[in-house]
Amino acid sequence: MLLLDANTCKQPVNCIDESKIDTAGMCTMEYLPVCGCDGITYGNQCQAEKSGVTSFTKGPCDVEQHK
Repeated sequence: MLLLDANTCKQPVNCIDESKIDTAGMCTMEYLPVCGCDGITYGNQCQAEKSGVTSFTKGPCDVEQHK
């Protein structure tokens, strides 16, 4: 039997740095998706960084991450 804590699948601690959230800046509309540590696919690296995401990988997030 495998028991998981309810917090096991939550986003990593410090995944979003609120001090880096930038609602005024602008990013290009170029679509080069990245998967944020929060499990959200951002249109490009700039959009992820403006959202305060502290780490991400190239490419869209895997749908399985949200289950």
